[in-house]
Amino acid sequence: MSGPSRAKRAAVAAVVVATAGAAAFWLLTAPRPLAPSAIPAHTPDLANGELLFHAGSCISCHRPAKGTPGADPALPSGGAPFKTPVGTFYPQNLTPDDATGLGRWRPVDFVNAMTRGLSPSGRHYFPAFPYPSYRNVRTTDLLDLFGYLRSLPKVVSPERPPDVPFARVARRGVGLWDLLALRGPRFSPDPARDASWNRGAYLVAGIGHCGECHTPRNLLMVPERSRWLAGGPHPSGEGEVPSLRGLVARKRYKDAADLTLALQNGETFGYDRLSSGGMGEIQENLSLLPDADVRAIADYLVSLPQAPVDGAGAAPRPSR
Repeated sequence: MSGPSRAKRAAVAAVVVATAGAAAFWLLTAPRPLAPSAIPAHTPDLANGELLFHAGSCISCHRPAKGTPGADPALPSGGAPFKTPVGTFYPQNLTPDDATGLGRWRPVDFVNAMTRGLSPSGRHYFPAFPYPSYRNVRTTDLLDLFGYLRSLPKVVSPERPPDVPFARVARRGVGLWDLLALRGPRFSPDPARDASWNRGAYLVAGIGHCGECHTPRNLLMVPERSRWLAGGPHPSGEGEVPSLRGLVARKRYKDAADLTLALQNGETFGYDRLSSGGMGEIQENLSLLPDADVRAIADYLVSLPQAPVDGAGAAPRPSR
């Protein structure tokens, strides 16, 4: 076989391999949204939706940027920059404005966003939005939260694209990341534990998305489930986030009652290290929850052993 023929065949083979690779990438990263029929009929409980709004500290990320003319900092109109090692994101408007917020969203759009990281148009959201945790939230609770958000005053606040290199390609590639990060089962109650522990575990693993900051990640930025809540680098890329394990053994708190007071009152009651790294705003939001829910979170957290070994620190018992 002549040299030119070999070169031609090699070129054809390279094209075939590249085409097959591109096709595989496109198929593997394809959005897989829920159908509207998958969403149950449900009348939103707005009081529960407001509770979940505070439990998730939604306003902490979705508040307007400082200096925005006429903006109400109490409304989640979005726009405040959220810096991460991969770029800066600008969380979107969660008020029911038709043009720039959730006004035209359907319930299925909201559930797809919260559990699958997909926009109404089918785009992948970047996982700076913590949908890997929100997938642990019951659908009816998500619908309550959606109902509460739609009850808020409308604010016009156009979406600002993230400052991320090669954002369009990277966004599509998130589909591959999802295959790794979303493959675990979702949360379900542990029948061996009492109601308060299970409520706390549900809030921490789901709407509270505590693991997004307090669980270390591997090289692909996928949380290491075997080191659940064991602490790690801060999402901003600066500093460390402390472990939430062994809080009593490490003498951070005396018991669940002590941690409850800390979450309710923060540094005003002398509890230190509750205002750094964004925790101050989270503590303020948690203080708005019913006493029983704050105590449930404390009951769960103080039950976690100090040093997870061989998977002992895995997330709460998942569903089958």
